[in-house]
Amino acid sequence: MRKIKLAIGMLFCFVWLFAQNEADTLRIMSYNVENYFDTRHDSLKNDYEFLPEGSYHWTVDKFKKKQAKIAQVITAVGAWNAPALVGLIEIENDYTLKSLVRYSPLKNLGYNYIHKESPDARGIDVALLYQPKMFEPISEEFLPINFPDNPRSKTRDILYASGKLKNGDTLHVFVNHFPSRLGGEAASEPRRLFVASVLRAKVDSIFTVSPQANILIMGDFNDFPNNKSINSVLGAVEPEEEISTKKLYNLMYSYNEKGDGSYKYQGQWNMLDQIIVSGPMLQADANTSIDKNKAVIFKADFLVEKDEKFLGEKPFRTYIGMKYNGGYSDHFPVYIDLILKKTE
Repeated sequence: MRKIKLAIGMLFCFVWLFAQNEADTLRIMSYNVENYFDTRHDSLKNDYEFLPEGSYHWTVDKFKKKQAKIAQVITAVGAWNAPALVGLIEIENDYTLKSLVRYSPLKNLGYNYIHKESPDARGIDVALLYQPKMFEPISEEFLPINFPDNPRSKTRDILYASGKLKNGDTLHVFVNHFPSRLGGEAASEPRRLFVASVLRAKVDSIFTVSPQANILIMGDFNDFPNNKSINSVLGAVEPEEEISTKKLYNLMYSYNEKGDGSYKYQGQWNMLDQIIVSGPMLQADANTSIDKNKAVIFKADFLVEKDEKFLGEKPFRTYIGMKYNGGYSDHFPVYIDLILKKTE
């Protein structure tokens, strides 16, 4: 018995020491969770499909299973340590977030969140979960999208938050969900171009005040890294041999070039979920840095199912059409590790 207790004690010490050694690495993830709705009708939103009597027959039991699965994914991505920041896409409202951080398996991890109801017609929003010990919010803002050619058309706000990291540096974070490709890529592209211009204007305002700003942009862009909205309007380019502190770099570019992605449509992988950072964060000697070659699409076995129609594999999603599939999401999460130099 004593030997067993000693072994358990040694294991505990190993885990504790491992966590301490990793304390200066903060994991940041982005995850489109695929329609995380509650079961109650919001009179201001078109959420009828996700009600018990709606076309998806969305019940409390399905909601709780969905919630537990989101928590499982976040925990799995975090491995030994919970991710410091989690950008969530396609959550409905404050209730779904509160339920996730207080009543799911995440309840003991101490997450707080930043969120605001957006004017999206269906009621889907973006949000940012954060670990207060790792990221101390300084300011938050929700950038509205007012299409000049169609003021009545609404989409998700862009979430912007700045906060202090453990090493004292400020991190500027954006969470995005660009307009969908509904109606076709070409017909819908102007909407994404405009949203990208709003995002770029805010980035420029940050660079004007702080040319060496640490900026991290994540989310579901409904465009590829080489599409005009990302590559030209936002100006997020492929990481170069010589990094410029004045540029934005898309860390998912290499996946796109080799035909990999976070979302599968008609048998083709699409790199819609991206993480973009400012040049200063890719400097090896920076106080807060990221390895440009280590962005990850998280494709754990439990998130994958066999693709019977197009062969290979595909994300294990919650619904296939109107059929309840009982999975996680139609998107895979993506993540990067932020490396903080230890303060003296």
